[in-house]
Amino acid sequence: MGVDTGDKSGASGQASADKEDEDGSKTARNTAIAAGGAGCLLFPLGLAGAAVIVIIFGGFGVLLAPLIAIYLFFHGIFHGGGHQPGPSDANSVIAVFESDGHGDLDPSTVPDDLVDPIQQAGGICAAIGPIVIASQIEQASGFNASLTGPEGKQGISQLPPGIFTKYGKDDDGNGTISALDAKDSIMAQGRYMCDLADQAQRLIDADEAVGNVLDLALNGYDVGMDAVRTAKGMTAEAQGYVAAVRAQFAKYAGVAAIPFGTPTPTGIQISPPTTPPPSP
Repeated sequence: MGVDTGDKSGASGQASADKEDEDGSKTARNTAIAAGGAGCLLFPLGLAGAAVIVIIFGGFGVLLAPLIAIYLFFHGIFHGGGHQPGPSDANSVIAVFESDGHGDLDPSTVPDDLVDPIQQAGGICAAIGPIVIASQIEQASGFNASLTGPEGKQGISQLPPGIFTKYGKDDDGNGTISALDAKDSIMAQGRYMCDLADQAQRLIDADEAVGNVLDLALNGYDVGMDAVRTAKGMTAEAQGYVAAVRAQFAKYAGVAAIPFGTPTPTGIQISPPTTPPPSP
């Protein structure tokens, strides 16, 4: 695999910049497993944003060379000098990146009060697991349940208002259905993703789309299933989003986990962003 030397210097520079980030953004501290885009698409590393070039080949199989370099660097910081990261660590991250997102959620990587809702939302259907749900939340809001985003989006999952109205229920039992109630929002996200997965499976079965169910469902979540149907598979517009969500799988699976709330090397407490991360 050939890797541009600019990628390596960019990864090193980003690792240094992350140490100086005064906001202590949770997203920035997760650069070890954050990436973005297809070809030269960009994904924000922290609130300030930065670029990572990734290499894509073989459909949507992605080897993230700069990402792995950053992951190994931070793995060494957070796990101490006893373990020297090597190729097996990188291979584990890549394997989870390319997986179907199934498996158990590492509960230490999300706020305690959200473990059950995420696991429940990830158990609605076989196609969408809790790791996928948590990774989407990371991308959507950085676990900020009170976030108000563009186009009327609200809450931890940042669903469009019309989508939340269709899939939202009073899942937390407080007598109201609100996107600002974390459990209501997360469960609506799970129902919506399962619906998208069903639609993706039907398109594949009818030879109307090429790809795997998870990628097409994520594509539909980002730009709508009509776009998937028109493109007969993955759309160029959503490749960055799909890669960015997949890049979080290793963390939430516990392969490259940094526990939620862990003090950073600079002593800044990890906390979710107060504004939505930039779009890829």
